[in-house]
Amino acid sequence: MVAERVDYPLDELRRFWPDKEAILYDALRYLSQQIDVWRRQLMLDETQTAEQKLLARYQALSECVKNNRYPGCLFIAACTFYPDPGHPIHQLADQQKSAAYDFTHELLTTLEVDDPAMVAKQMELVLEGCLSRMLVNRSQADVDTAHRLAEDILRFARCRQGGALT
Repeated sequence: MVAERVDYPLDELRRFWPDKEAILYDALRYLSQQIDVWRRQLMLDETQTAEQKLLARYQALSECVKNNRYPGCLFIAACTFYPDPGHPIHQLADQQKSAAYDFTHELLTTLEVDDPAMVAKQMELVLEGCLSRMLVNRSQADVDTAHRLAEDILRFARCRQGGALT
């Protein structure tokens, strides 16, 4: 199917991707690299605060919805099809999830919130829930709700940091 679309000999494509797993791995690796570049650019953006950077993923998801794209999380989906933690596709997905957590944790540490590890887990869980709901509902309302919940988690963590909740 791909060979027909790009008008390229199938035998030539098979040299690079001998099976579906190989092409899936390369596609996920490419997506992972794009996400890593986006995160690095965001981290280097001095025009945004740490809070804005933490919430930027929801703006990106809103753009997807505006363009009738509902990406869900391809990395979670990959783990469904390749549940063995030792499988290269599962490992790639796990690396991407770890990188997302590290991004969030680093920004929360910069903000000096109380227990940045727990807050990062909470924020990542909200984001992953949003991605899953996007696949089912295809709704901007779900992105808005997740964005608001992430803001609330961040605000709550900042209040705890200031001693307001002790």
